[in-house]
Amino acid sequence: MRVIDNKEHNRFETVIDGHHAIIEYSVLPGILSLNHTEVDKALAGKGVASEMTEKVLLQIELRGLKVIPVCPFTKKYIDKHPEWKSILADEK
Repeated sequence: MRVIDNKEHNRFETVIDGHHAIIEYSVLPGILSLNHTEVDKALAGKGVASEMTEKVLLQIELRGLKVIPVCPFTKKYIDKHPEWKSILADEK
């Protein structure tokens, strides 16, 4: 899966068999707030959101940024994969 950062629209995107999946974000100083995950219904149940979330979190980590998981899916993903807690931003 190839995930691109569409900075113009503040979202990560992928296309699989012509179907789209996105993770929308907001930019804060040193932080990306992951606000919404959406996967085309044709891709539902195939692990696309999980794989995409993993790749997005890796990109955030490699950029030296922190993350705020506003999206319920992202929040649940990080709870299930505690290795990503190290990049959580301190919410004040």
